[in-house]
Amino acid sequence: MKIPRDLSGAELVKRLAGWGYTTTRQTGSHIRLTSMAHGEHHITLPNHDPLRVGTLAAILASIAAHHGLTRDELLQQLFR
Repeated sequence: MKIPRDLSGAELVKRLAGWGYTTTRQTGSHIRLTSMAHGEHHITLPNHDPLRVGTLAAILASIAAHHGLTRDELLQQLFR
């Protein structure tokens, strides 16, 4: 599946909330999310509109690795 090109940081935060990620803190335009599912996992993402494709790819790769999924599996579950 192709990475979305028009996804904002705020929209990604909403979608990740369904995966158990909660906002831990925000400093400027960067949001830190934490999940306790499958062990503790922290991810920091910019609250930009839109997110750059490379930045989004790195964020998704980190989340997929933590949950033991491939990036395509994660994309299918997040963006159905």
